Amino acid sequence: MEQMSATQLTRSRNRILGGVCGGIAKWLGWDVTLVRILYIFVSILSVAFPGTIVYIILWIIMPEE
Repeated sequence: MEQMSATQLTRSRNRILGGVCGGIAKWLGWDVTLVRILYIFVSILSVAFPGTIVYIILWIIMPEE
């Protein structure tokens, strides 16, 4: 049985603001632009406030790359 290596969720150096979306994109193996667009879309649908709070919390608790 092959063992997959688990990557740690960290903030990316490819950042616009805090590197949270870049870190999530790297962790999922997705394009960073797609994650940023999805984040903006979900934030708009949730009236931006919860999305902003979640982003700030992740910015604080996610370690730097």
